[in-house]
Amino acid sequence: MNFHPEIGGNLLDFMDEDEAWKLLEYIEQLFVSLGAPKANFESDKLERLKLKAAKAGVKFIPIRQSHIGSDELPVIIGKFVERLEKKGVEFRFGVKVLDLVAEGGRISKVVFNGGSIKTDYVLAAPGRSGSEWLTSTVTKLGVKTKYNPIDIGVRVEVPAEIFDEIVFEYKSWDPKFHIYTPSYDDFVRTFCVSPRGYVIKEFYEEGLFGVNGHSFRRTSSNNTNFAFLVRVSLTEPLENTMLYGKRIAQITNTLGGGKPIIQRLGDLIRHRRSTWDRIKRSYITPTLKGVTPGDIAMAYPHRIIQDIIEGLERLDRVVPGVFNETTLLYAPEIKFYAMRIETSKHLQTAIKNLFVAGDGAGVSRGIVGAAATGIIAARGILRSEGISPG
Repeated sequence: MNFHPEIGGNLLDFMDEDEAWKLLEYIEQLFVSLGAPKANFESDKLERLKLKAAKAGVKFIPIRQSHIGSDELPVIIGKFVERLEKKGVEFRFGVKVLDLVAEGGRISKVVFNGGSIKTDYVLAAPGRSGSEWLTSTVTKLGVKTKYNPIDIGVRVEVPAEIFDEIVFEYKSWDPKFHIYTPSYDDFVRTFCVSPRGYVIKEFYEEGLFGVNGHSFRRTSSNNTNFAFLVRVSLTEPLENTMLYGKRIAQITNTLGGGKPIIQRLGDLIRHRRSTWDRIKRSYITPTLKGVTPGDIAMAYPHRIIQDIIEGLERLDRVVPGVFNETTLLYAPEIKFYAMRIETSKHLQTAIKNLFVAGDGAGVSRGIVGAAATGIIAARGILRSEGISPG
């Protein structure tokens, strides 16, 4: 988890910097009380890494970070659910919300499969999987939305030793490196670094998939992987970044024969597809086995391919060994960000008793950001009732 106002969304859109840091501290304390490890931040070491990156033309963002692990997270969430249930919160699993009914400029009830609930307030936070439903629903109610940028890139896998210095010496578990590429001046970044982790297949929706990565606290591999993403913003006539990203994912899925594509960086640079024979000659064994050797450049626009190559070459100045012929690339890795719903700074929509939060509303990108926006919205509801948040 990353505790920084401008990582995982931008809390400064909703409050000043001092308030944002206080909110992040509150969230960290909450997770620690549930069993998560306390966030790590060794400022001297991180400042040295920041200086090293700056000399290479790369921006490094020092962040307080806590690594829970994909194997431990369900335990933490389970404890959270139990705590909320003791406070009277009712969870209804397996229930599909169908519609929000408005009367007199307010949401009067929530319709779901099997019935409906009358409501005084609604806080809609359906997550990324529910983003299209939420956008469609609020648009029918007259709430304005706008497209967020999309991140398109690859999952990079290297021998773990290449990142060990960054992770263990500089104490940066999920280092955030930001780069502007020479040719197009496009923004490229590292994301979701998984030290000694595993590359996995991830379904975006039915019939559409990509790749991701994760690390465990109890199990480890010999590799480290991370997302390397190019930020893409679109204007007229095609502003729909969701559609653009899905088309690229569909082409990549098709070229891979229903599997993610894997390619050596050296083959991508030499404009040739990878083969299993070439991959076996690498210094690294892929952690994701259900893949197809191929050519990512057949699916991705030239501009994005150029950005990835130039970005990795620049990153190699900070993390030597990344820009290596045998480095493995998996595609597609696409971060779909929901359309951003227009709200006040308290996350209140034009429908006065409808508040939104989280990734599904386009106001966060990750666990900590989603938690923060949920709290902001809850406090907004209290203010609407004339109650000062504690």
